[in-house]
Amino acid sequence: MDRVLVTGGAGFIGSHLCERLISEGNRVCCWDNMSTGSERNLAAVLSSPRFELVRHDIIEPRDIAVDRIYNLACPASPAQYQKDAVRTIMTSTVGVMNMLDIAERCGATLLQASTSEVYGDPLVHPQREDYWGHVNPIGPRACYDESKRLAETLLVAHERHRGAKVRIARIFNTYGPHMSADDGRVVSNFMVQALRGEDIVIYGDGWQTRSFCYVSDMVDGLVRLMSSDLRGPVNLGNPVETSIMELAERVNAMAGGRSALVHRPLPVDDPCRRNPDITLARQRLGWEPRVSLDEGLKATMDYFRDMVKG
Repeated sequence: MDRVLVTGGAGFIGSHLCERLISEGNRVCCWDNMSTGSERNLAAVLSSPRFELVRHDIIEPRDIAVDRIYNLACPASPAQYQKDAVRTIMTSTVGVMNMLDIAERCGATLLQASTSEVYGDPLVHPQREDYWGHVNPIGPRACYDESKRLAETLLVAHERHRGAKVRIARIFNTYGPHMSADDGRVVSNFMVQALRGEDIVIYGDGWQTRSFCYVSDMVDGLVRLMSSDLRGPVNLGNPVETSIMELAERVNAMAGGRSALVHRPLPVDDPCRRNPDITLARQRLGWEPRVSLDEGLKATMDYFRDMVKG
């Protein structure tokens, strides 16, 4: 039985990860400041004697004795991380340094949830881990993009010079139940708009692409990476590109086709293409997504249908 700390564990991916870890017999402590997380996401594990929820912001130092740390603490959608850009930067710098301090004192392995945003608006397709990216360091997304890049630098420096045990996962677009209806992500936006019969708002011409990975597949990738000897960074995502227009049409059809598709200007620095090369994850982790887009969208739509009704 491992003692596991999950920061950001009341959030979208973090809550699913907590469920997985509890189901495998671990003792799990969840730290979350609840800025974007919710106790509702943790309903399946709150009553477990092996689970503890602590309201805590990782920017503030705190000690704990654990074997493994999954650091998922940071707002992940543009609407959320741009609300307080300075705090977003501190979460992925000061907060990560605090997690490294804990990991080094305990001899714990620290897995950092990095992001495909480290590639910026990429000039190389698909994106491999050895691509350095094309990022605007002073744009509106830089508070997230650049602080996540620095977080990777911090982990690698601590490993090289202090012997820290680290893992780095570059997470591509993930979706599924426990997403917030107002988080600004494209899947949640489209589903809520479609279920309410409102216009589905597409930014740009809609032909920009993303790779959509269902949350259970993502959690499996994170667990496999943590249990491996692969430091990373490792791309975790679905290698199938889907255009935003195609996603909008699929979601609208699933909701009954009542919505009109309307276009708005593309936000500054919004990537035109995003697609991971997951060769490394396939070869070293034996991992690749299993849930099809249609299957995952149906499960997610069922979740949002209940939420919109409520």
